[in-house]
This record gives sequence, structure tokens and C-alpha cells, in this order.
Amino acid sequence: MESTYESVRSLGRSTPRAVLAYVRLGRMAYDEALDIQRRTHAMRAAGLVGDVLFTVEHDPVFTRGRSAKDGGFRVGLDDVARAGIAVRDVERGGDVTYHGPGQMVAYPILDLRQHGRDVKAHVRWLEEAAIRTLGRYGLTAGRRDGLPGVWTDRGKIASVGVSVRSWVSMHGLALNVAVDAAHFAMINPCGLPVKAVSMNDILETPAALSDVEAKFVDAYAQVLGVRWEKADVAEILEAVHE
Repeated sequence: MESTYESVRSLGRSTPRAVLAYVRLGRMAYDEALDIQRRTHAMRAAGLVGDVLFTVEHDPVFTRGRSAKDGGFRVGLDDVARAGIAVRDVERGGDVTYHGPGQMVAYPILDLRQHGRDVKAHVRWLEEAAIRTLGRYGLTAGRRDGLPGVWTDRGKIASVGVSVRSWVSMHGLALNVAVDAAHFAMINPCGLPVKAVSMNDILETPAALSDVEAKFVDAYAQVLGVRWEKADVAEILEAVHE
């Protein structure tokens, strides 16, 4: 039987849309996960690995995308620092958003040349996977015209911000499972004067983050029309030496 390492190296080659390598990073600081994304992006662009999906739970951080404006924060940056929350400027699209404990973040590193060369479709696939995941918990969610992300009648429950270079994607989607509302209250999520809501604000029986991750991976693979395989981040990053 082909080893996981061999399958990781072969993803995206003979059957480019057949398999998605899935890596669960667990709890990780934003800078470390960003470095992993960037290194994997470079290898995907070079054809050294196939498509990869990372999920991660971050330490508290606000990230500002290319469209970030001064009005994104509702409080001063001194207040943000006192709360122990980092601030990072990154290459994704969109305005300011929050990542932190109790949130599932998904980072697909896809070669969009093998998925229709359509960045808008890439965003819709992420949204659709989140909508299907929420549906598995009996939660109704959807899109709003002109506003990327996923919404419930209680507020915004998932944010989307992506970067695509050389037709390879980075960054992705953040789905709120049980996020600290006080942290989100420091910003206008994605630059909008809206309320952010978590799944466990709505559910009678709280959802576990690990269960949400598993359901999302299944939903995302279904949306892409691929199957997924578990992989290890070390195998992905070591593929460059082969």
C-alpha cells in the first residue's frame, strides 16, 4: 500500500483533482501557521506537493487584509495590546478580522489552475462548505449579496479572506464555534458594523471544535468533488527535499 508520504508527493499529479491532503495543526500561534502556509504555497506552486487543506485554532490575533481601513477597530490599539491580542498585516483580501480559541480556521492551498481558474468560485466553495457544516448541526446559514462570508439571523458566523498568487491559494475561512465575544467586540468584523456570533451561542448542545473540523473537511471535499486523506505537516514540508 502506498505510504501517506508517497501519496502526499503524488497529490495533484496523475489525478490532480482526486485527492486533498488534510493536515490538522491543532492550537498554534498565527505566525507559525502563516509560515507553514507560505512554505506549502511555494511548494504547491512549484509542483512539489498537491493540494493541501490545513485546519487550525489560533492564539488570539487580529489580522488586517489588503483592504483594511482605520475604522476597522472599535477600540485603540493600546487596548488591544493590553488584552494580549496580537495584530498582523497579511496578504489576504478583506479588512480586519479576529482569530482565536474556539474558532476553526481553514487554509486550503489549492492550485486553482486545476479547479477552473476562478477565484470567486474558490470563495464560494469555502462558504458552501461552512454552510453545509452548520446544516449538520441543524443551523440555517447563508450568504449576503456583496458580502463575503456566512451569516445567520443572529449575526455573521464565518469570515472569508483569501490570497491567490501564481494561481495558488492561501488563507481561507474562519468559522466561529465558541469564540470570546469580547474580543470580536473590539472590531467591525471585515470592516462592517455587524455582530459576530458563534455556533455555541445558538446550539442547545455545544459543538466540539474537533467535531466541527471533521465535518468541515468532509463538506469541503464534497464541494470540490475530491476525496481527502490525512497527512502530516512534516511530510508536506519535507517533500521539498525529494
